[in-house]
Amino acid sequence: MHPLASDCLQVHNRTGQIATNAGGGGLIAPALRDAQAMDLDRLMEALRDLVGRCRTGRLRLGETGGDGLFGVIYPPQVALVGFGTPRLRPKVHDGCVAARLSVTVSLAADHRISDGRRGALFLADIARRLQEPDRP
Repeated sequence: MHPLASDCLQVHNRTGQIATNAGGGGLIAPALRDAQAMDLDRLMEALRDLVGRCRTGRLRLGETGGDGLFGVIYPPQVALVGFGTPRLRPKVHDGCVAARLSVTVSLAADHRISDGRRGALFLADIARRLQEPDRP
């Protein structure tokens, strides 16, 4: 049994390799799926290809997380907040659909430390501060 496995935690045998690239458009974190099945030479070849396509803007659909950043926390961390790329999206404002700047914000948290209610309140506070930056 894996040392982290328990009644509350399942350990899976699939591994994804993430390659981050900070370019002019922000941080991009595409993933190599099923990295555990590749030998080292194949993994390095696939990683070079992925990073090259990332730098030239030629990633395929599904190789990135989309407009959001979703994190995994590692002890001793207890939380991670991810901000996606701000984009114009159709939103209802004053009863009309209009293009509004919108960003996806995510929170990964260790629920042994804090519950979901506190995390939801934290995300709501971030939303309020982004929407009303002049309000204390």
